Amino acid sequence: MQLDNEAIKAFQEAYKKDFGKEISAEEAEAMGQRLISLFSVIYKPIPKLESEGS
Repeated sequence: MQLDNEAIKAFQEAYKKDFGKEISAEEAEAMGQRLISLFSVIYKPIPKLESEGS
């Protein structure tokens, strides 16, 4: 998934606000991609057990 320029800019601004350091668009895109990958691994629906609701 490719981040658009608006998302990269927003990430740069959030990073500067939180850490007080400016990062390049390339760094912001790489960090954003890693963040998306992390969320795709940890955010998955929990399957219902068949015994629930019976």
